[in-house]
Amino acid sequence: MKEIIVNQKYDGKKLNNFLLDTFPGLSPNLFYKTLRKKDIRVNGIKIAENVTLSAGDKISIYLSDEQLASHYSKLIDIVYEDNNIVILNKPAGIEVTGENSLSTILNFSPCHRLDRNTTGLVLFAKNEEALSILLEKFKHHEIEKHYRAAVIGIPAKTRATLVAYLFKDAKKSLVYISDVPKKGYEKIVTSYQVISINKKQNTSILDVTLHTGKTHQIRAHLAHIGHSVVGDGKYGNNEINKKLGYKTQQLCSYSLTFAFQTDSGILNYLKNKQIILKS
Repeated sequence: MKEIIVNQKYDGKKLNNFLLDTFPGLSPNLFYKTLRKKDIRVNGIKIAENVTLSAGDKISIYLSDEQLASHYSKLIDIVYEDNNIVILNKPAGIEVTGENSLSTILNFSPCHRLDRNTTGLVLFAKNEEALSILLEKFKHHEIEKHYRAAVIGIPAKTRATLVAYLFKDAKKSLVYISDVPKKGYEKIVTSYQVISINKKQNTSILDVTLHTGKTHQIRAHLAHIGHSVVGDGKYGNNEINKKLGYKTQQLCSYSLTFAFQTDSGILNYLKNKQIILKS
């Protein structure tokens, strides 16, 4: 049995939206089957309807870890694995950390994060020594990540390195970008190269590299220069997203290279190894 409190984000939303977002391994079929059996309670009351929730409601769902695990297994797409690390292809709709995340499913420690609806390669360490080494490598930019982003519009420059300043508003779960330094803002650097363009749709595919790794950096920085990620409901253009038929950001971490410049201990064998997600 799982218990969880409804947060403000889901105030006035339907039960199925809340539970399917909260438990990514829960399929719609299993949700409605559980509902029919009255194995879901809201504030201690058994229900058989897809009710509207209020912030603060206490939801109890009577499903075993084994039942949820059978659905979680569908989320595990292992791209590379050895005795020290595992690299997954993360689907949209699941967090890297937190409750019912990839970290809890795998029981391994993530070395970096992706946004909930960003897809692609995520690196996990299987032991403390590997985790310590990899965190240090990320800190010193000895692991290179490339993203593929579909964006609205066609950039004037085919390649560019963008420099700006980012402020994170944790309460609103938003970041703000400034072209000039401001108090509380941190410097960000983002590079892109145009891979292809679609003049008919007025969209482009970019190869994006982060030189600094801040929250929502790619999405916010590209939106700031007028080329928001297709499907991004937070920083993008919802009217255009709807016309193009996308509800989540079209952003994928597709390449990871272990560009080690210094000794890497038990992970020296990974030096110059590149993992590329097949499209």
